[in-house]
Amino acid sequence: MAQRRMFSLEVVDTDTFLDLPASSQNLYFHLGMRADDDGFVSSPKRITAMVNCSGDDLKLLIAKRFVIPFESGVCVIKDWRINNYIQKDRYHQTRYLDEKQHLLVEDSGSYLYMDTPCIQPVSKSDTQVRLGKDRIGKSNKADKPPRARFIPPSIEDVRSYCTERKNGIDPQTFVDFYSANGWKQGRGKPIVDWKAAVRTWERREGQKGGTSEYEDVV
Repeated sequence: MAQRRMFSLEVVDTDTFLDLPASSQNLYFHLGMRADDDGFVSSPKRITAMVNCSGDDLKLLIAKRFVIPFESGVCVIKDWRINNYIQKDRYHQTRYLDEKQHLLVEDSGSYLYMDTPCIQPVSKSDTQVRLGKDRIGKSNKADKPPRARFIPPSIEDVRSYCTERKNGIDPQTFVDFYSANGWKQGRGKPIVDWKAAVRTWERREGQKGGTSEYEDVV
């Protein structure tokens, strides 16, 4: 077990912690110093007696959710992962694997006790979080509504739209041109909005003075 432990001000500088009796705060530090690399304390009652704290101090830490107890008698520091960062080459997994399976790491880094053993071990939680974000990103992309399939317009559709815009475009020529090239734009990109192609066509015709050369249309 490591000889050094850390305590984050995010935990011990809160009103909830500072409102605890000095003896309870003292016990929290002693439990943290004697916890293994996953935050488990093998003999919390013995440590409580050894540092001249009372059983009520331990109960208060549990009631205020600074410590999570298990039926086996061991306990775990709830905010262990906020307090401590242990390099992989120095990390030694706890021997309390059954208890560990009941812990889930929240986004904040705190442990959350689950009645049902977690499928994903806590030791892999960092990987789980990263994968989770990746999957969320992919899921969001997959959740986007698919683009509507392009349906070529009929000659009457084009005639109606051209009449509405009073652009003088021959609908038969327009449809024949794009039907011949598979309804693709000048650079080979599939058309998704034929009305936009009509508007581009009429702009090009205006610029070219009504020329019939449409190879670069859209």
